[in-house]
Amino acid sequence: MTSAFDTVLTEAVDLLRTLPRRRDAVPEARRAVAEWRATRPATRAQLVADIRPGSPIVDYDLVLAHPDGGSVALTAPADDGVPWTLDHSTHWASGRVVTVDGFALLIQNALLTLRARTERDSTIQDELIDYCILSDMAGRERPPTQEELQQASDAYRVRNGLRSRADMMRWLADVGLNETAYTHHIFGLALKQRVRARIEQETARDYLERNPSEFDHVWALWAEGPEDRLAELAGAPDPAAALIQALSSRDRITVTTADGPALDLPEPMRTVPAGAVTGPVPHGKGHLLGVVRERRPADLADPRTLAAAGRAGFAEYMAERRAKAAVTWHWL
Repeated sequence: MTSAFDTVLTEAVDLLRTLPRRRDAVPEARRAVAEWRATRPATRAQLVADIRPGSPIVDYDLVLAHPDGGSVALTAPADDGVPWTLDHSTHWASGRVVTVDGFALLIQNALLTLRARTERDSTIQDELIDYCILSDMAGRERPPTQEELQQASDAYRVRNGLRSRADMMRWLADVGLNETAYTHHIFGLALKQRVRARIEQETARDYLERNPSEFDHVWALWAEGPEDRLAELAGAPDPAAALIQALSSRDRITVTTADGPALDLPEPMRTVPAGAVTGPVPHGKGHLLGVVRERRPADLADPRTLAAAGRAGFAEYMAERRAKAAVTWHWL
């Protein structure tokens, strides 16, 4: 004979199996459980949600009050049949690196972020915090289109030199991912790229209007190395010619030339007028000597200028978000 609680269990299982399992749909799942609980108030049903490591997929437990006392927890995993409570049976923060404004960065995602890291000015800590901020924002987006997913995957594979399926499979083995995990990673990456593109578009014009000189077109060259050697070059009758000559000589310095926006120059040279010599001044791990040969005002109508301003506006936006974020480091 079927008891009333047996019926409740059957309904609860059916409900649990139909809940949307993407992270951005958790509020919808909670509403569905609340509506069901209203029809079965004696169950005092509570939904417990957990986000899978390295994945936008959410797992659920549904906890019900038993009529004879105590509680019953129901789990309905959709894929591997392992309840998430077993997968995460260690300390609640053991898989976390940092939590930013409530968004937890898991070790798997941190390692992917570090693997994709190039030589940039930002610190590892800033990059991990940025990952959390962007992931949290991406979690509020609608799912990516097939075109967005393809673009994100193509760009990611090109950046990592994955030109063939064999290259791809070797790379997955190296980083310890399967194809499903890669798909989840690209899903999140496509959403973060969408968020970034929107912020760049929203901030570009304002940043350009506030900082037009950063986008002046500059032809410049500079050398980095020991202060004494740079001082010798600075004392030459024509420091620019001395730097150009040093390009083809075996010397203790590194000489770089640039023909583009002032923002791409080393910070000590970005506002230097045409014909001016900068340095030697401390820069990086050594010293810098720079010469600006030409400088033309920015073409504010140039799409490339606006795109560069968007990138700078995005960097400024993220710096402001980092400064305001509540950050808890779990492993540092």
